Amino acid sequence: MALPNRLPGALRNRLPAEKARIQAEEAAATPTVGMTELRKRRDDLAQRFGEMQYDLGGVVYEMAIRDHYRLDVVTKRAAELQGVDAELAEAERLLKLDDAAASGACRFCGSLHARGATFCWQCGERLLIPGTPAGPSHSTNGSHSTSA
Repeated sequence: MALPNRLPGALRNRLPAEKARIQAEEAAATPTVGMTELRKRRDDLAQRFGEMQYDLGGVVYEMAIRDHYRLDVVTKRAAELQGVDAELAEAERLLKLDDAAASGACRFCGSLHARGATFCWQCGERLLIPGTPAGPSHSTNGSHSTSA
C-alpha cells in the first residue's frame, strides 16, 4: 500500500498530488451548461438591443417628421434600452472572464486579473481590500478595555 493511501484524510488532502486530483474532480463535476446558456442569453440580448435601438430611432424619427415630441415616451424607451444594455454588458463581462480564465477584473481600470493577484498589472491598484477580522467583536459599547 502506498504511503499517501495510509495517511489520514486531513493530511492526505494537503499533498500537492491529492490537491490536484481533488481540483480535477471538481472541475469535471462543474457543468459547462452555464456558459453555453450565458452565450445564448448574450446573443438574445444583443439581438433585442439592436431591435430596441432601431425602434427607438424610428420613434424619434416619427416624432420629428410630425414635429410633435413626447419626451416621456422617448425617456421610457431609452430607459428600457439602457436596462437591456446593462444586462448585455454584464453577460459579456462574465463571458470575457471565463474565456480569459481570469478570476476577476480590477475595480479601477477593468483589467482582468488572475486568481491570487494582489495588485492590478495595468494600473497598480490593490485588488484585495483589507478587511476586518472575521471573528466576533469583544467590545460591544465601542470602548476598548485593556487588562494588565
